[in-house]
Amino acid sequence: MQNTDPQVATHTKHDARSQPTYHLAEAARYVKVPTATLRLWALGRDASGLIGRRSVEPLIKPVLKAPAMFSFWNLIEAYVLRGLRPDHKVPLQAVRKAVRYAEKELGIDHLFLRKELATPDGRVFLERYGKLIELSASGQITLEKVFEAHLRRVEWDENSFPIRLFPFVASGGNGEEKPVLIDSRLSFGRPVLRDSSISTRTLVERLDAGESLKDVAADYELPRELVEYAVLYERAA
Repeated sequence: MQNTDPQVATHTKHDARSQPTYHLAEAARYVKVPTATLRLWALGRDASGLIGRRSVEPLIKPVLKAPAMFSFWNLIEAYVLRGLRPDHKVPLQAVRKAVRYAEKELGIDHLFLRKELATPDGRVFLERYGKLIELSASGQITLEKVFEAHLRRVEWDENSFPIRLFPFVASGGNGEEKPVLIDSRLSFGRPVLRDSSISTRTLVERLDAGESLKDVAADYELPRELVEYAVLYERAA
């Protein structure tokens, strides 16, 4: 997706959410996708000269490519892509065709960053996507429900751009709890516990150093279950 929207260009120029913040493996861990999958989404694949393999254009444009570095908004794009298929096997050509459809027919640029995904226009995009990958009727319903659950965990600002993300604690989760928060304004954009802004990584490191769950929870005046959520999030594959 090209950055041709004047509103996007103006809005992102000096925004911390558009700055390089996460390396490839870190971004993949935060949104719970395999590193190889995120690399394909962001860097594509040049298969010229390779028999039987197709070149793949990227769907996400990281703010830096060598080495790959992702902004908060890149992280949101990856998270939205993850929501398109629970098993992470996104047919990139189908997604690209659906994105072109959204841009041409719905007038939605930068689709994976836009709040329109949570509106009826987003459902039109999903229907188009479902047809392109030949989903059954029941598969279409499943896709819509999974995608809806993902989008409920993104909050947008007054300009309809993502401002914070409440990632699923476990890689295959679809629950309603939102104990973990990623916000570019907190802890340099690293995951924190929602109500305390304490880094999930910090809690896990203390536990891995030999401290007890009870003592760590007491030091931060946290319920035991919140520390357990931090561990589950950090360790989920």
